Amino acid sequence: MAASILIKNANIVNEGRVVEGDLRICDQRISRIDKTISASQQDRIIDAHGLYLLPGMIDDQVHFREPGLTHKGSIASESRAAIAGGITSYMEMPNVNPATTSIEALEKKYEIAANHSFANYSFYLGATENNLDQIKLLNPKLHCGVKVFMGASTGDLLVEHPQALDEIFRESPALIVTHCESTPVINRNFERIRAQGREPTIHDHPIIRDVEACYVSSSYAVDLAKKYRSQLHVLHITTEKELRLFEAGAVENKHITAEACVHHLWFSDQDYPRLGNLIKCNPAIKSAKDRDALIQALHNKQIDIIATDHAPHTWEEKQTNYTHAPAGLPLVEYGLLSLLDHVKDQRLTLEQIVEKTSHNPALRYAVKERGFIREGYYADLVLVDTCRPTPVSDETILSHCAWTPFQGHQFSASIQATWVNGMQVFNGQEPLAQPVSAMRLEFSH
Repeated sequence: MAASILIKNANIVNEGRVVEGDLRICDQRISRIDKTISASQQDRIIDAHGLYLLPGMIDDQVHFREPGLTHKGSIASESRAAIAGGITSYMEMPNVNPATTSIEALEKKYEIAANHSFANYSFYLGATENNLDQIKLLNPKLHCGVKVFMGASTGDLLVEHPQALDEIFRESPALIVTHCESTPVINRNFERIRAQGREPTIHDHPIIRDVEACYVSSSYAVDLAKKYRSQLHVLHITTEKELRLFEAGAVENKHITAEACVHHLWFSDQDYPRLGNLIKCNPAIKSAKDRDALIQALHNKQIDIIATDHAPHTWEEKQTNYTHAPAGLPLVEYGLLSLLDHVKDQRLTLEQIVEKTSHNPALRYAVKERGFIREGYYADLVLVDTCRPTPVSDETILSHCAWTPFQGHQFSASIQATWVNGMQVFNGQEPLAQPVSAMRLEFSH
């Protein structure tokens, strides 16, 4: 392997600016950024003329299904798909089998990732109504946070009891991230449809998991965070109404932050007739008006972060009837490309995408030396061609489940290369080599 890599003539997108220049990678890190860097004999030169160099996406919400659910995906398969999508670091959720509700189980996932992950990694501890002792053992320098399913979950990961929630919000030493949907509201909506003498279908999904189900729960979480001055990050906001809960402004000045996901920025309830259970997810994809409000909230900085909520299920599972079909869709491979389509259509800018997918996750989680293109930082980078389209077909899908809701779409841009800790792991066509460069994320709290 060459001692260093010199990327020449790139349009470097970083910290609100696009500047043409050169960048050298040496020993896992960005060693120099300048207008012009003279090549040395040790450099492997990459001419990036006309291409855009972005900090790799830090995806703070993925479900990679290991352990216990590896028929859907694994840390190896899904992180491999992630690097092809320009994601260089991820934070993975606890709803596996068994659920990640102890520090011991949490560290076992780190061991799996150390041997099999293609991208840098961190894992959430799952909150239950009786594992406060484990939550209090979290180390904010080593663990990304605690995930609280405030309603609408499965198994013992559902936390609804007010006393349990109060204790978590008061005592957690780490960032609290929440899935906010009210189970009582959802159940009431479900039974209202059944009272009409019919079984619910996918078209009822945004009616069952409606605006009120989201708002009741997210407002409760925000109230708790204000009461205890907790560090709270509310995942996958889907409704215009919820936006009133979040202040506009710079992410580093907030203790309560919000996130939108790529599929909620792309699809609307008008897509259910075409895609059915393939876009069944929780919280539900809602109206075009809600979707447009989310995009506007990215502009005014009420929403701080964009993630994927990558959640693969098998094709066969998705073909069952509405009530049995699992919620979630695979998104890591095409999430960033979907955002680049928003740039092409002038709904977002490249600088905003970098802020929401790289800078702000790094700031919100205090990720050490990542998320920016800066000298001395780890070289987690993605090279993008905004003029070369990416057609989506079965043959291109890397996620283990082998399907995508974007089937048949042609994205306007393409991922030309991805580097993780200075090693090129994707060449625009396929992942390279084995997962040898990925590292456990560290946090500078």
